[in-house]
Amino acid sequence: MNQSYSEESETLTPELQAVDLGVTEPDVEALSSSAGIEIATETLGQRSRRITAEIWLPHSLEQIWQLLTDYDHLADFIPNLDQSRILASPDAHTTRIEQIGAECFLAIRFCARVVLDMAESFPHRIDFQMVEGDFRAFSGSWNLRPQEQAGQAGTHLHYVVQIEPTRLMPIGLIERHLRKNLMLNLAAIRQQADHLYVV
Repeated sequence: MNQSYSEESETLTPELQAVDLGVTEPDVEALSSSAGIEIATETLGQRSRRITAEIWLPHSLEQIWQLLTDYDHLADFIPNLDQSRILASPDAHTTRIEQIGAECFLAIRFCARVVLDMAESFPHRIDFQMVEGDFRAFSGSWNLRPQEQAGQAGTHLHYVVQIEPTRLMPIGLIERHLRKNLMLNLAAIRQQADHLYVV
């Protein structure tokens, strides 16, 4: 446990400290491996992380692109995403969206809001940048490329996010939950794609 995390833990409620320090969460590596999802974390600074996740999907680039850019309906199937909607954008080259995610720690519910500008380069890349929200920094991209697996055509989906939480958010807790959520989200994307586009 680094010093900055220790100092910030003192600002948390006892319930949240207990969750962070005393409750064992699912083994993300084991779960992601069984689901065919790879997750990696890079420490960029004391309170900044880059997290990457990737999965292979037996669907075309166009199908996965359509799923990812249906912003108004992402909350229908993405776990822990309560709201996702398109806002008016001041830039004709980007799509502005608002997303509100929720996490439950024991009986405590926490919501995080971000407004993102999405820059789309069909059908291979979607970059996003937070313009306002509950983090100090939040940006990243979705990358899609065609890839065959066992003779079957499909799409390799790669996600990367760089995040810096506020001083009130313990980075260790945020990192662990973001890794777990990425695994669940990619699995949900695969399930939704399988449902919409029968192989």
